[in-house]
Parts: sequence; structure tokens; C-alpha cells
Amino acid sequence: MRFTKMHGIGNDYVYVDCFRERFPSQVVEVVQRMSDRHFGVGGDGVIFICPSEKADARMRMFNADGSESEMCGNGVRCVAKYVFDHGIAQREQLKIETGVGVLELALETSGGKVSRVRVDMGPPILVPDKIPVALPGFSESKVVDVPIAPFVKLDDADGWIAASGLDPRMTCVSMGNPHVTLYCHDTTKVPLERVGPVLETLPIFPRRINVHFVSVASAGEVTMRTWERGTGITLACGTGASAVCVSGVLTGRTGNKILAHLPGGDLQLEWDGAGSVFMTGGATEVFSGEWQR
Repeated sequence: MRFTKMHGIGNDYVYVDCFRERFPSQVVEVVQRMSDRHFGVGGDGVIFICPSEKADARMRMFNADGSESEMCGNGVRCVAKYVFDHGIAQREQLKIETGVGVLELALETSGGKVSRVRVDMGPPILVPDKIPVALPGFSESKVVDVPIAPFVKLDDADGWIAASGLDPRMTCVSMGNPHVTLYCHDTTKVPLERVGPVLETLPIFPRRINVHFVSVASAGEVTMRTWERGTGITLACGTGASAVCVSGVLTGRTGNKILAHLPGGDLQLEWDGAGSVFMTGGATEVFSGEWQR
């Protein structure tokens, strides 16, 4: 099975062109083996680029643990680059079918190859039941700056809460997949490898959740770190950055346009408070090879 390794600002996946390859029958096993960074190709998961009846291509995205996710912002940019660069559909406006519907993407090209992609991520989902977030006795229409302490005991044995300047209030958003944002002064002081899996699997998150810690430099600039459900610490998360943009507007911490610094690079986000979130960032092809089934 032929594959291509690609990344969007360090959020790396193995991509399989199912216009030419057969979708694997034992997909969970294949994804787990290919994603392994020691014994496989290595990546945050595997994305299959498939034919679509309603778009230029369909993206099926699997986390490294084999679980299928609805959407990946960095992944869909790479899918658009692959579709254009490999001749599946060579238009500078593409439509890609995802688990959250058909997304529209505008391509920036240089030398006949895609360099950056602007994605209409669609409007955020803010209704708790649809994110989903199950807060006992909660009757508000949005989960914005809600204290997290009643639902989890954060381990402060090494003083990380004080060191990071954590604001222990959460804001939850779905971009087709669920996200929780918490703010702090210094994201590097958060022991993400310990805190991430605890928050991901809280009972209040019925489908688990992607976790983001964010520090705000100004109304137009933030730094964030991410724990992705089913994968762990990743260098970037496009849907997560989109959720962080929405969270900033909802809480009044940031404006409608932000530059988000992620460990793997930068993303530009924009949300007018009502319609779609727009995300712009790069997409890079690294190498191709053949997987021995």
C-alpha cells in the first residue's frame, strides 16, 4: 500500500490515496501499526483520501490509537494539498468531505504546488449537549468560563498550578470534534503529559475531549499547547486552534482575529462571533513510500 507522509505545522499524519489504493479491511490494526513512531512510519494517525460523491475528495481521519475522528484542521489542509499537487482536482478552490460535512478550502500556490490553505471550518457548536459536555445541573446555553474544580482534582503536588498561573475555568467548543480550553500565564509550566489524559477522560466529556492550555500575549496573539484525544501531545491542532479563537472571543480575552503560536508553527484564525471560523496555515509533503501489509 503506497502512502505519503505529510504535516501541517508539525501535526503529522500518514496519508493513503484511496483513489488508487484499497481501503484496508482491518483499519484499526493498520492505523496503529503505521502510526507507531518506532516500528511503523510514525505519525499522529492515518488519513485516508477517498472518492466522494459530493466533493473533490473525502477525508477519513484516524487517531494513532485507531479511533476515528470527525475532523482535523491541519489534516484537511494537507488533503487539499495532496488533491491539488497529485492531480486529483487542480482548482484553487476545493471542497473536501469530512465527518462534519463538506468544507471549502482556498489554496495558495507557488511553482505549481500548494504552499498555504485557507479553510472555512464552519461555525462552532456551543450547545453543551452537542459538544458534548454533560455538566450535572448545568442550565446555561454555553460552557464559558465554568469552574472545573467540581469535576476534577488537579494534582498540584509540584506547584504547577501556581507556577503556570492557571485560571481553573474551562470553555468548551465543538468544531465537529470536542475541545476544552483553559487559560494560564505560562503554558510551559503545565505538565501536559499528566494533566492531559485526566482531562480528556473526565466523565463530563462523554466522547472524550481535546485539551488546550493557552496564554494570551495580546488581543491578537496567543500561545497554546495541546493534548489530543486518542493521540496525546501533538505539535499542532487546527480544530483546536479554531476552538481557541472562539473561546477567546466568547470570554473577551482576544479579538476576532488571532495569530496562534503552536509548538509546530503558527496559524491565523478569524471568527466574527456568529458565522464560520476561518483558519489559514501551511501544508508540507515530506516523503512517500510503500507499506508492506
